[in-house]
Amino acid sequence: MSASQDSRSGDNGLDEMEPEGVIESNWNKIKPSAIQQRAILPCIKGCDVIAQAQSGTGKMATFAILILQQIELDLEATQALVLAPTRELAQQIQKVVVALGDYMGASCHACTGGTNVCAEVQKLQMEAPHITMGTPGHVFDMLNWRYLSPKYIKMFVLDEADEILSHGFKDQIYDEFQKLNSNTQVVLLSATMPSHVLEVTKKFMRDPIRILEWKLDTLCDLYETLTITQAVIFINTRRKVDWLTEKMHARDFTVYMDQKERDVIMREFRSGSSRVLITTDLLARGTDVQQVSVVINYDLPTSRENYIHRIGRGGWRGEGREPRDGHLVIFFL
Repeated sequence: MSASQDSRSGDNGLDEMEPEGVIESNWNKIKPSAIQQRAILPCIKGCDVIAQAQSGTGKMATFAILILQQIELDLEATQALVLAPTRELAQQIQKVVVALGDYMGASCHACTGGTNVCAEVQKLQMEAPHITMGTPGHVFDMLNWRYLSPKYIKMFVLDEADEILSHGFKDQIYDEFQKLNSNTQVVLLSATMPSHVLEVTKKFMRDPIRILEWKLDTLCDLYETLTITQAVIFINTRRKVDWLTEKMHARDFTVYMDQKERDVIMREFRSGSSRVLITTDLLARGTDVQQVSVVINYDLPTSRENYIHRIGRGGWRGEGREPRDGHLVIFFL
């Protein structure tokens, strides 16, 4: 497939021969998300890419389509390898690829372990799938045992790279990369981008295009420009709560995250011992902290109901009281 665009594909960066599964799913008619707008063209050009994006931003669908564009259907060999931290995520990625590649005839297989290994080996030997995804350990075994051939792999994707590398797969990832061709394109996807992840990429990525969020810097700038008594920062996942807490501690902010019992959390936060509370939506209901002057949606809420509960945490319209002044900050990327 070529990388040229037509009017039907709009800004998606898809070519005029879009996979039928893409058309049937109406993905080609959806306005691309920020990660899609910024990542598609560098990937089409064959650049190595480091992309930071949260769940629900369409990143896996984006890269599934890019993989489907690059494979040669006439070549019965694995041409794209995708690693995921868990068996469940690998199977989910497989479903996305199968759905988007419907009608193309592209074959896809998930190497996840926990199954009949003999049957899996037989499947890989009889008909090598165009696209293989799996967990690092199991894929490493298949490569080592030579049941999975790296000879024609031209795209290597690490999904949820921060999770993969935090689980101690760093050496295996590097060993797997060593088995690939020197011109293999590497794409790394991650919700967070800690320094140890970026450090590891230097071993196997060539001048990667970095598509990173700048929300943390913007958040810290807010504290220098606004007079903030206390603030609640809402985030969608527990893992990212831990990540942001660590980052803000490193920048000398007094930050408190909701790791204790709910009553203890609120008592200590109301006492003013911490200026910043970083939390998920679990804390958004039934709380009213009078001193809170800023509510920050670091991640967009997943529903209108969650949004309403979040913005009410400053007690701006507490029952029987006059509304207080306050700031609401929403990060859209």
